[in-house]
Amino acid sequence: MGKVRTKLVKRLAEELVTTYPGKFTADYEHNKRAVDMLVEGISKRLRNKVAGYITHLIARGLVQVGSEEASE
Repeated sequence: MGKVRTKLVKRLAEELVTTYPGKFTADYEHNKRAVDMLVEGISKRLRNKVAGYITHLIARGLVQVGSEEASE
């Protein structure tokens, strides 16, 4: 069985993707740097979990990014 993501990780990731739809891609390293810039005072471990979940959402097509239509 896979690892469980907490509600904090999921909520934070979904808020970031809806607020800043053009900032994220399917590349984990890019998302990691974007989360680090957008959220102040986040720990490295939490940043990595959020970036990984955002990458997961984008790669699976569960979230559309890169356009303003994704936030509507």
